[in-house]
Amino acid sequence: MSSETQTVHEFIDATVHQNPVVLFMKGTAQFPQCGFSGRAIQLLKANGVGSLVTVNVLEDDEVRQGIKAYSNWPTVPQLYIKGEFVGGSDIIGEMHDSGELKKMLETDA
Repeated sequence: MSSETQTVHEFIDATVHQNPVVLFMKGTAQFPQCGFSGRAIQLLKANGVGSLVTVNVLEDDEVRQGIKAYSNWPTVPQLYIKGEFVGGSDIIGEMHDSGELKKMLETDA
């Protein structure tokens, strides 16, 4: 996190609202640290995401726990588009298969 005075919730809130597409994941886009995070990155790239911001939850345990509380979702990765929580790897995959993910991303690009 960037500042000692900023809470984890404030950091997460600012990150998801200041960037059109954010993925909280294990690892980085270049080096995902779990299969689910890797799959999420592949699906986002397949849907033409250009400006993706990723947050490696393995670098900060407070963020790792905080994102679960923020979204009320127990697992990582977590995708946010336009400040809205979309879901995890399974939901991203289902949305990709139905074409819904591409539509959502096109309106945000």
